[in-house]
Amino acid sequence: MTAKRQTAAAANVMTVQANEGESEAETMARVMVAPFMRHGIVAKGLTDKMAGKPPGDPQFDHFANVIKTKAELASKGDTTLASQLLTAQALSLDAMFTELARRATLNFGDYPLAAERYARLAFKAQANCRASLEALAKLHQPREQTVRHVHVNEGGQAVIADEIHHHGGKVENEKFGKQSHATGTTGEGAALPCTDASGNGVPIASGSR
Repeated sequence: MTAKRQTAAAANVMTVQANEGESEAETMARVMVAPFMRHGIVAKGLTDKMAGKPPGDPQFDHFANVIKTKAELASKGDTTLASQLLTAQALSLDAMFTELARRATLNFGDYPLAAERYARLAFKAQANCRASLEALAKLHQPREQTVRHVHVNEGGQAVIADEIHHHGGKVENEKFGKQSHATGTTGEGAALPCTDASGNGVPIASGSR
């Protein structure tokens, strides 16, 4: 191994936490099966290519910890990261569309094949930009939930009432102060007559509610 490679290998330090009773091989297998370290490696590689060594020289595990934190927030219903990603992607795709459309326009007269290829790429960028914006709008649009309440009146007649609740893009369902009366303990009411006069009648669930 050359000195340059040795220096690069020494710089790429990765620190992981082993569980009790775990071998080194088991620890590394567990860490690499999880998505965070693998994506941390990708994030560091892209950062080094795009911006060189940033201040502080973050390593694989630093990127992995940040990704893990973001993933934990998302699993709890926080849509901030998803909203930011979709917005950034839509803007980048729109920038690609305008640049590709510009290049297509420049080639219209003398190079029609090149113009067509640029135009096709521009339309693909435009379509993906629109898809990102649609996903962003869907992420923030209020959701609608129908709650069905069943009430049993005297005489055994069931009355069904639907309530529509709007949720402002939250993942967790709203809690309701009142639940359906059908879920509570029903009172006693008159019984339906049985075809057999000597048999037992069929009870009807009813009550003051």
